[in-house]
Amino acid sequence: MTWQWIGLTMFSLTLLPAGLAIAAGRVPARLPARLRPPRAYGWAVLALYATAPLNAVPRLTGASPQFSLALTAVAGIVAVAGCLLAALASLRRAGDGAR
Repeated sequence: MTWQWIGLTMFSLTLLPAGLAIAAGRVPARLPARLRPPRAYGWAVLALYATAPLNAVPRLTGASPQFSLALTAVAGIVAVAGCLLAALASLRRAGDGAR
């Protein structure tokens, strides 16, 4: 259970602020314009972040195994949606001629 708290804390300290910043369009100015990620990448990072709480919180609160399994399945669906969003954003940028 300690590792779940550690993992949830680490994901909250790294992926959540980064995903929120990218989704809001805030990127360091030193990055060239062609390397700036679109907002879709920020939403993809937030979707990947959402898998950590959806998987860990029910287990940490002592929820029933069926409920934990259902939320783990939802977390998997959210993660796949985030990966698809990032892939579609990459394809869209590749179609525009950006690399």
